[in-house]
Amino acid sequence: MNSQFPQTRLSLMVRLADARDHQAWSEFVAIYEPLVLRLLRRSGLQDSDAHDVCQQVFAALAKDIESWRPDGRERSFRRWLFRIARNRVIKFLAKERKRHRAAGGTDAQLALEQARDDATPLPELFEQEYRRQLMRWAAEQVRPEFRPATWQAFWESYIEDRPIAQVAEQLGMSTGSVYVARSRIVARIRQVVRRRLEEED
Repeated sequence: MNSQFPQTRLSLMVRLADARDHQAWSEFVAIYEPLVLRLLRRSGLQDSDAHDVCQQVFAALAKDIESWRPDGRERSFRRWLFRIARNRVIKFLAKERKRHRAAGGTDAQLALEQARDDATPLPELFEQEYRRQLMRWAAEQVRPEFRPATWQAFWESYIEDRPIAQVAEQLGMSTGSVYVARSRIVARIRQVVRRRLEEED
């Protein structure tokens, strides 16, 4: 294992319980804020409301993180976070419904009823979005480790899905060098993603 990542690390959840661990909170917010905002918008909240509710979600999480315990099942933290976010959406929409009773049959009402369904499991979309956001975050973490040309070769060929030969010609590299750049960066991103997943559950 890379020496930068010792096998024994404090769980991210343990670190989040320490409000002074700014690095843990910064990493957590970078990964989860875009994800929670997408969930809130999908629940029918306008952008400004979504940001307000997102702050409430993180405040609730900070308050209750010490009481969180893994339940032995996969994705236990993300399911817990989803429940917090869903409950905040329910509270927000119920408050809005009281303020605008005339909107009882609107999309907001539909979102409220969907959010109220306690039997609804963590949506697969939430997990897919989490994985995508985690990959984006990990890519930003490792980017400074590589020369700009190496990163561009990876980005153009892997993310933009352009033909290897075309990317090589554009960057004045051999096709072998483009393959090596892709392979090195993808491996490094996967390493960071694995570490994060291990820290969460």
